[in-house]
Amino acid sequence: MTRNAEMTGTGSSEIQFRPTAPLANLRSRASLYRELRSFFDELGFVEVATPALSRDVVVDRFVESIPVVVPRCWLERDDLVSRRFDDAETARRMSETFYLQTSPEFAMKRLVASGMDAIYQLAPAFRRGDRGTTHNVEFTMLEWYRAGDDYSAGRRLLADLIESVASAFYARTGIAPQTWSRRRAVERPFGDVFLESTGIDPHRCKIDDLRRFADRRRIVYPDSYADSDGSTTRDDWIDLVFSEAVQPTLGFDAPTILYDYPASQSQLARVGVVDGREVARRFELFVCGLELANGYDELLDSRVLRDRIGVVSEERRRDGSPELPRESRLLAAMDAGLPPCSGCALGVDRFLCVLIGSERVDDVVAFPIEIA
Repeated sequence: MTRNAEMTGTGSSEIQFRPTAPLANLRSRASLYRELRSFFDELGFVEVATPALSRDVVVDRFVESIPVVVPRCWLERDDLVSRRFDDAETARRMSETFYLQTSPEFAMKRLVASGMDAIYQLAPAFRRGDRGTTHNVEFTMLEWYRAGDDYSAGRRLLADLIESVASAFYARTGIAPQTWSRRRAVERPFGDVFLESTGIDPHRCKIDDLRRFADRRRIVYPDSYADSDGSTTRDDWIDLVFSEAVQPTLGFDAPTILYDYPASQSQLARVGVVDGREVARRFELFVCGLELANGYDELLDSRVLRDRIGVVSEERRRDGSPELPRESRLLAAMDAGLPPCSGCALGVDRFLCVLIGSERVDDVVAFPIEIA
């Protein structure tokens, strides 16, 4: 039996119990955790823990949360309920839908709004349907927030993290450094990089410009993209062209941080004006063609967020995606006052992949979804 067959269980009736990742990589993972924590601890950040199960969930058109229904306890005998819960009546009534978190973002911002000014977290995150060479349904996310950081400070902190942690990781493990790790991260506007690679300005282009480019490059796109019913947006086309023609070229000589995305791709970032046009004040890190991190100059206005959630909810309805809650405790926290801050989330599994030169997330996680 080949090693691949052994690892996946193919060709055998035995239950696969061994990890897909080599044990050496799992030891390297532990080293990476130590260096990540050391980086933030030395800066005075506080490590926090927030729920993996919450009634709140990020409302994103393309991110699918995993719902979990917590059943009522009323079928149990009253004396058991009374012993297990401080509020037995609430326990009997409770039958609610929670969500495995796609990110600890909402809860961490609630902590910032409550007075914690520099926090980080290493946490499991979950996204339904996300499975591929560089995706697993459950993955590890590193997320951090610091009050008072502006847009440029947020990018600098991300660049410092990648440079410092990579250097310390290689020193600790004795693994030979990858080429990209020898240089400081390069920061470039999203529009400039997109224009250089495609000849198209993503801030001003039309769908037809992007479609013609895709056809010339023979980029495959779904049949629905060719429909004229208006369901496919300009952002859909920008994302397609970027993922196929731009992203695969990024971050090989040095980590690359792109910033100033089209304003329509702001998500939970503030919007600013550059050269007379609105841009989303968000940034992303790319190494070896992989997106590793996504950060924001954080949106502070709850009214704007409610409007954005309404727009995304309508897009999800048209897509046939499950409805997600529009109200959340994050909105309540923002109503009370979220201080100016910058936050960022980094995919730890992917980061380890590029540190050791692997192209498969299965090489760095013990038990991917098929054998979890």
